Amino acid sequence: MPLYHVLIGLLGIGLLCAAAGYEAMALLAVLIWKVRRRVRTPSSQPAQPVTVLKPLCGAEPGLYENLRSFCLQDYPQYQIVFGIQDEADPALQIVARLIQEFPTLPMDVVVNGKQHGSNRKISSLINMVPRARHDVLMIADSDALVGPDYLSSMVAPLSDPGVGLVTCVYRGMPTSKVWSRLGAMYVNEWYMPSVLLAQLFGHREYASGLALCLRRATLQAIGGLRRLSNHLADDYELGALVRATGLRIALSTHVPRTEHSEPSLDHLVDHETRWMRTIRVLRPKSFRFLFLSFGLPLALAGLVMSAELPSAASLSTALFLTALVTRLALFSLSKLSSRDFSFTDLCLLPARDLLLCWVWLRALRSSVVTWRGNEFAVDAQGIMRSLS
Repeated sequence: MPLYHVLIGLLGIGLLCAAAGYEAMALLAVLIWKVRRRVRTPSSQPAQPVTVLKPLCGAEPGLYENLRSFCLQDYPQYQIVFGIQDEADPALQIVARLIQEFPTLPMDVVVNGKQHGSNRKISSLINMVPRARHDVLMIADSDALVGPDYLSSMVAPLSDPGVGLVTCVYRGMPTSKVWSRLGAMYVNEWYMPSVLLAQLFGHREYASGLALCLRRATLQAIGGLRRLSNHLADDYELGALVRATGLRIALSTHVPRTEHSEPSLDHLVDHETRWMRTIRVLRPKSFRFLFLSFGLPLALAGLVMSAELPSAASLSTALFLTALVTRLALFSLSKLSSRDFSFTDLCLLPARDLLLCWVWLRALRSSVVTWRGNEFAVDAQGIMRSLS
């Protein structure tokens, strides 16, 4: 047998090992996380007053329900500050409705279009912070839908003086459109399991902009939000600055939901390409090897290549089946968690994993991202520069 056939076959076996190993470890990480959530210990410390900072931009689908879930918290003392940059923004009408519906809940509205950098969300937060009444600050995106124990579960880890920032994993909830279902599968079956797998191996750099909780003193110690005003991944940069002070990032046990409303394939691909390019900016070296986490496509490629080694056919088949079964188990576990099992999603699974490869390849070619209709070039430090 020619040497190059042997080498191709061995490479195929290696890819199969990587695919099977990754999918099995990701499944294990998700299972361990679910067990840990069930054995959480409630904090014995008194609840600290909290200010929730809610930057808004547009009346996106489900905005009223999302914001209302923050008004229904089982928490003794908290304030909500809404930030809007344009007085004509339709989100302002929804906020007015909530203020009328919950007259006893302290809510403030900041309408201020002043920009402090290229990151519009951070600019809005900078304008909002002066209205915060409390020393524990919660930064929460507008598309988060939470349960009544959300604030208590996010604030509780701050009772440990060694914790400087609290964040959380989240679950994507699709609309009925196929592109939306593909987008939710990206979050639930690849991104969140990869975060939990990194946590399992001691990686503590994850910070999600969907929900961030910290003390005002910590924010002041890192130089305030202005340090983030030009960063694409402001959540990651905030986490890095907090860790630089010697404090840890803790993961809350609460899992918010966020709706994925993707109207078209182009919109979905642009959205996921921006996320992929963000990962590329944050970890340029390891990003090149991200394909090792693309289980099914990697396993299929390995199976084809390993055919050059007929003597290893049994091993190749066993590894491929391991990758396939664990990938299906991860899919099923995700659907059981959301009680949204759909045969359509099962049929979409191969397309979902192939699309993951495609957006990764797109992200390799450029550092330009599209965010809310505007294009930005992103440098090696994650600093955004507007191209419009």
